[in-house]
Amino acid sequence: MDTQVNQVALPLRSHTILGVCEAIGEDFGFNPILLRVPFAATVLWSPMWSIAAYLGLGVIVLASRLLFPKANAEQAGNIVAEASAANEQREYAKAA
Repeated sequence: MDTQVNQVALPLRSHTILGVCEAIGEDFGFNPILLRVPFAATVLWSPMWSIAAYLGLGVIVLASRLLFPKANAEQAGNIVAEASAANEQREYAKAA
């Protein structure tokens, strides 16, 4: 499979500020709006604390992305193919 996926870095996307909420939503598998709405509400209550929390989460997201980068699609496909091939060999051994 020779598909090329062009992904723009989160901070450079037009619909994000730094991409923190989207990155957290992407990592944990939920809609980032569920995180953006509470952040918007806390800006009204305490702007300094909410901005500090947002920047703090931004540092955590940056560190996690640098320390644990995602495998690209080709590597992930190879890992899945190897795992399924190993599983098939075990099943054939059990059947014999």
